Order: sequence, then structure tokens, then C-alpha cells
Amino acid sequence: MNGISSIRGTSGGNGGCIVLDIEGTTTPITFVTDILFPYARDNVRKHLTATYDTQQTKDDIKLLRAQVENYMKQGVVGVLPIAPDEDGKEQVIDSLVANVKAMIKSDRKITSLKELQSHIWRTGYENNELKGDVFEDVPQALERWTDSGIEVYIYSSGSREAQQLLFGNSICGDLTQYLSGFFDTTVGSKKAMRSYVEIAQSLRVDKPSEILFITDDIKEAVAAKEAGLEVTISVRPGNERLPENHEFKTVTSFYEIRGPN
Repeated sequence: MNGISSIRGTSGGNGGCIVLDIEGTTTPITFVTDILFPYARDNVRKHLTATYDTQQTKDDIKLLRAQVENYMKQGVVGVLPIAPDEDGKEQVIDSLVANVKAMIKSDRKITSLKELQSHIWRTGYENNELKGDVFEDVPQALERWTDSGIEVYIYSSGSREAQQLLFGNSICGDLTQYLSGFFDTTVGSKKAMRSYVEIAQSLRVDKPSEILFITDDIKEAVAAKEAGLEVTISVRPGNERLPENHEFKTVTSFYEIRGPN
């Protein structure tokens, strides 16, 4: 299945499916903006220096090179050429760090950046420097939904590994036991209807409305609704204010959600 990493079971359980956004839905926005992003920014040079000769980092650099070349062709502001390998390790790392920091500052939703960030965060979780933050109602809701036969998935702009790290190392323990799989931007943009069509096809439901998508983002909500999914908007502290005339159901806690209608 393109863009999904399965953990257990098969898709489309008898209780339907819930697909959750992370930032502003399961997790405070401040955890991402004030903890995760700064950690990646502050540790990118250290990570690249320590892992430069590993195949994983070579792959990360290859993805970043391709993205930067594409940005330069588009004339994106703030993008700098990545030094060629023959210029030496330090020059390559210097140019990578400059680009990665600019991408983080601009909150680029691109696979190359998200992959590298997840590899940096992995070290943070392994060293107990990071703990995945979730709202207090999340663990009980995940358990309640799965106990009632609902399969729960995550769809985030962060890589699947980053998602697994957050929920596997959360402040409430390992929550991946309640999750059936993870979707990321390899499925497509979260603001594109086609992405939700792909998700529905991957989950093998009889009809898209058997999937409840919960997000804090109005544009994501619109795209999912256009694909036929049931949609609820999460209203959490620190989230952006919603347009006054939107027609979506809203909740302030997962305690209000029983599952797909």
C-alpha cells in the first residue's frame, strides 16, 4: 500500500476507521514548533557529521540535493546550492545545514526534510531527550476505539518514522499498540482530495464515509470531505481560529467521539 506503514491487523475493521492528524489534533502545536523543530535545527550538523558515511544519510543527502535543485529551478527564495562531494565533507555539510535550517524556518512540508528530521529525532528519543507529547484524552480514546473494533490510523506531514517515534515514545508510554498504520506525504498533500481517495482505497472500506478523519486544519477538512470521508475538526488550545461560517462538526476532546457514523 503506497504511503502506509502497517502495524497490525487488516484494514477496514467492522467498526470502521478513524484517521487522525497529529499537530493540533493529538498533540499540542507547541510540541512541534517549540520542541521538535528546534531540536532538529540545533542537531542537524551534529547528526550529519556523525552519520555522514552511512547509507541512510547518503540517501537523505540525495533527496535533499534533488529538492534543492528543484527549488533553485523554481527560483525559491533562501535556497543555496549544495556543495558537490568533491568539495569535501565539511563544505557539503555546511551547505546542507544552511538549507535545512531555512526549510525548517519556512515549515516546508517536503519528504526530504521530513525524512532527515525523523532520523535526527530518533536519536533524541533514544537518548530520552525527547518524549512525544499528546493531549490527556488521547490514550483512553485510542484504547476505547480499538476495543470497540475501530481501526485507528495516523496521517501527518511528518514521516511515518517520525509518527511512530512520537507515539512509541509518548509521555503516556507506547501508544503504537492502538494504531493500525501510518500515512505520510508519500500519499500526497494533506490539502489534496486525491490523497484521501488514496487512503480510502488503501483501507479497503466499502465506502469512504466509513472513515472518520479528524484534523485541526480547515483546508484538510475540505479536501477529505470532497473525497467522501466523514470529517470532524479538532479545536485545541493554540490552534488557529476557524472561519465562522464553516459547516464541520467540531470537538474539543476525543471523549466526544465514539467513532464513524
